[in-house]
Amino acid sequence: MNLRWIVLVLGVAGFAMVGQLMLSDNGFSRTQELRSAVQSQHLENESLQERNFSLEAEVLNLKNGRAAAEERARTDLGMIGKSETFFQVVPASGERLVADVRP
Repeated sequence: MNLRWIVLVLGVAGFAMVGQLMLSDNGFSRTQELRSAVQSQHLENESLQERNFSLEAEVLNLKNGRAAAEERARTDLGMIGKSETFFQVVPASGERLVADVRP
């Protein structure tokens, strides 16, 4: 008879602990939320790591090569070399040129 009571008490305690694990704020649902957050952070870290590698390669190229610095000056600053000629083409209809600025 004592063994039945011990099994019953242990069973109730077991169900109480499982219920607490499933229903508490720090239980199973919170664990799933944290796993999801960790997964999304891993994805973001991978994309940032790729960006860092490309920026590091660009920095090394700018430090070691003159061609990369010239290309950067042309595209970002609009600079023209000494032996080059710049031609600006204006539409014949006299339409206004409007810069298309997109974020």
